[in-house]
Amino acid sequence: MKTLGRHLVAEFYDCDAKKLDDVEAIQRAMKAAVVEVKATVVGELYYHYEPHGVTGTILIAESHVSVHTWPESGYAAVDIFTCGGLDPRPGFRSLMRDLGAGSCRVQELLRGLEDDVDQAHPISPEEVIIVSRVAPLMTAD
Repeated sequence: MKTLGRHLVAEFYDCDAKKLDDVEAIQRAMKAAVVEVKATVVGELYYHYEPHGVTGTILIAESHVSVHTWPESGYAAVDIFTCGGLDPRPGFRSLMRDLGAGSCRVQELLRGLEDDVDQAHPISPEEVIIVSRVAPLMTAD
């Protein structure tokens, strides 16, 4: 498969609850992750929920980085999608460290080109197979 991009979908557990409820901390962590990936920021938006929780999205020229937090559960949902040959893993490690995650689960999706799809033999719903690489539960060590 010709890969257009790499998409990391992660769940961070046992995070620092104070950081997860602090818009500025999320903003700093996300910007640091973008620097680690060597991506180009195009725009960004952050929102603080009441009574707690933050959502942040950074649009990068190479795709996006997003974080959604649940401080009351010590949980963050993290999404880093890069294309153009950029490796999202340094950004993932940076976010894990900066949000104080004790452990995480991550899936890597390799995004491809439509030309790789066999148009003559469309896939029926019964034939759909989800393909991803899933890392075992990791610790912040």
